[in-house]
Amino acid sequence: MNHVRIGLVVPSSNVTVETEMPAILNRHPQASFSFHSSRMRMAKVSPEQLAAMNAQRERCILELGDASPDVILYACLVALMSVGPGEHQRVEGLVAEQLATGGAEARVRSSAGSLIEGLQALSARRIALVTPYMRPLAEKVVAYLEAEGFEVADWRALEVEDNRDVGCIPGDRVMEAARNLDLTGVDALVISACVQMPSLPLVEAAEQELGVPVLSAATAGAYSILRAAGLPVDIPGAGSLLRADSLQPAI
Repeated sequence: MNHVRIGLVVPSSNVTVETEMPAILNRHPQASFSFHSSRMRMAKVSPEQLAAMNAQRERCILELGDASPDVILYACLVALMSVGPGEHQRVEGLVAEQLATGGAEARVRSSAGSLIEGLQALSARRIALVTPYMRPLAEKVVAYLEAEGFEVADWRALEVEDNRDVGCIPGDRVMEAARNLDLTGVDALVISACVQMPSLPLVEAAEQELGVPVLSAATAGAYSILRAAGLPVDIPGAGSLLRADSLQPAI
């Protein structure tokens, strides 16, 4: 059985990605995974704290490089999307350069880039999404996705600024927001455009109830990690994106 080391760069107040990512990937039938995190200080999801957090990236990559990970995921979607279009490509490139300078060979992904990759894998062009962010940051996420060629048909911002509180948003509140979206003609629903807002238990159920492919920042991150590691994408119970290589038909 293959073993894959995953390096995670996470905000210091994030607890969800280190819960949901192992829960997803440990269902994989052909590989085992270990998870190794480095943290960037951030408590409030504000432009100022996001910028200060991003400035800690090089230290985190240096620390993770010592663990010789196979794949590194920069696990804060809004930290990159709030900067402006194309930021995930720039940061992934800088991280890869830093790793190469230190002699590491990890493949580099980001939550921002992974969400785009996941939507493209679903052939989704017209999408809807639920975010936990304050409205000005949510608007930047929408603009970022539109700059990548997606049409954002409808979206909701739950307007929770404290990142610790984001990790405690109840699933019924997320589902209420999802049910109130206009999903007419939508190719996919992003039920959580944030790796800190818990959503893994909702993805499969929402997909069945709403009748469209449903993904989250976490399931998209898992998809991207599997592709980067050269592993088949065949994980049950987490939406059609993660059944991409199975015989089970997608919605």
